[in-house]
Amino acid sequence: MKRISSYLFVFLFIIAGCSNEKEIASVAVIDQQATNTVKQTIKMPKDMPSTFDFMVRYGYGTVNKNEVNTFQGTITKDLIANGTATTSMKFTKEELRSIYNKMREIDIMSGKKLETEVKGCETVPYNEDIWEVNVNGKTVTMSWTDRYCSQTLEAEQLLELRQFVDLIVQERTEYKNLPESEGGYE
Repeated sequence: MKRISSYLFVFLFIIAGCSNEKEIASVAVIDQQATNTVKQTIKMPKDMPSTFDFMVRYGYGTVNKNEVNTFQGTITKDLIANGTATTSMKFTKEELRSIYNKMREIDIMSGKKLETEVKGCETVPYNEDIWEVNVNGKTVTMSWTDRYCSQTLEAEQLLELRQFVDLIVQERTEYKNLPESEGGYE
């Protein structure tokens, strides 16, 4: 009888252990699925979604008066000595699609290493950009500066992206109709 009780006890212990392993395994699968979901929400769809907007504010040093803002449908030009001028401007679907594709190429929605580890050398004047990008309700905000002599690849990619956007804006009639800038920054 003791022997049967011992076998029964060992058998129940094994069953309980197996049951517990299944629970642990199922928790691991759930955690893995949650991680995969997070990664999937960061990925930009191949085709530009209807809910895509961005804002980039840029300038020299902390004077970030230039702005392209698709949330509000405006552009702002730094007139330096004469303040700023803002006007309405909406990108065409083709322009937005080309900007979206550039953002997708550099995977703008993922975490970026924008700050260099080497900060000994500084440039004057320097650029500084602030970005806010919204894709399908997910918003990423980031900023970078080329104040230091060396830049990360991701920072260089953001500079190229901003220059690409700036070229499109400067070709638009709305921008050309804004007053000319007067003066300069040191």
